[in-house]
This record gives sequence, C-alpha cells and structure tokens, in this order.
Amino acid sequence: MAYVITEACIDVKDGACVVCCPVDCIYEGSRSLYIHPDECINCGLCVSVCPTRAIYDAHDLPTELREYERINSEFFGPAVTALGSPGGACDVGSTGIDHPEIRSYTRQ
Repeated sequence: MAYVITEACIDVKDGACVVCCPVDCIYEGSRSLYIHPDECINCGLCVSVCPTRAIYDAHDLPTELREYERINSEFFGPAVTALGSPGGACDVGSTGIDHPEIRSYTRQ
C-alpha cells in the first residue's frame, strides 16, 4: 500500500484528494475516504492537498495510526464492501459504507 487515509478524515471528507488523484483510487464511505492499495500509483498528490493532514505514506505512518493501513485495505474486501478492485472511484460513487472500526469511531 502506498498511501493511507487516517482518522483526521473521519466526518470531514474534504475531497481535495479525490479531485487531484490522477488514477481515481480514493473511494468514499459514509464517514471517511479510503485509498485503494492496489490502484494507488504512489504519486503523493493527495498528501499535498489534504487540509486535515489525514494522508500518510504507509512507511511513514505514526505508530498510533498504523491500524489505518489495515482498515484502508479491508474496506475493499468481502467483509466490508466487497468492491475488490473496480478500477476507479467515480464509477462507484459513494458506497455509504464504512469499515466497522470507522463506523464505530468516537472522536477523542
């Protein structure tokens, strides 16, 4: 996985990252956005435009945010959305679904 969206995106979903992504790999859940680990080309544009600083390179994730790498990946799997690799978020639109840990997240 190249880039990971973390808790600072929950209930914000600014969308600047979605607009600038050249491969359309940022998908929308109900409370958060998610980067598809197999579709991301590692360009970093999303990081540069995110106003909440919610996006990290997976290798640079702070220890307390490491769980978000798994959460982003699991979002696309059969247990959450079953999206697999649809090849572009614009064709999918908002899923209206979040990873269970995001769905139950309470801001500290």
